Amino acid sequence: SPVPSLKREMRNLSEECNLEPVTVSMAYVYFEKLVLQGKLNKQNRKLCAGACVLLAAKISSDLRKHEVKHLIDKLEERFRFNRRDLIGFEFTVLVALELALYLPENQVLPHYRRLTQQS
Repeated sequence: SPVPSLKREMRNLSEECNLEPVTVSMAYVYFEKLVLQGKLNKQNRKLCAGACVLLAAKISSDLRKHEVKHLIDKLEERFRFNRRDLIGFEFTVLVALELALYLPENQVLPHYRRLTQQS
């Protein structure tokens, strides 16, 4: 399954952009929810991953305006998609998550613990 390698990409990219582990953890939870809903396919899975990172970064206000642009550049380069598609997909992800971007701690913590123990 491509999911573990995509999550690794999400983590590496997030680290390069100095995102906090809690942000990566949130992105993972969003991503897993999409996987469970059967939203992922070969065509969109990188966009899904990218949109989850972008939304998590925005919602945890980990980034200033210019940093968001930098993150989008990085996502575009790493996952090789077009930023227009990414922004469109951000909305798709929002709808799939029913706009529930603030996550209960118990969903985020397991990922957070793993990420902080690894580093």
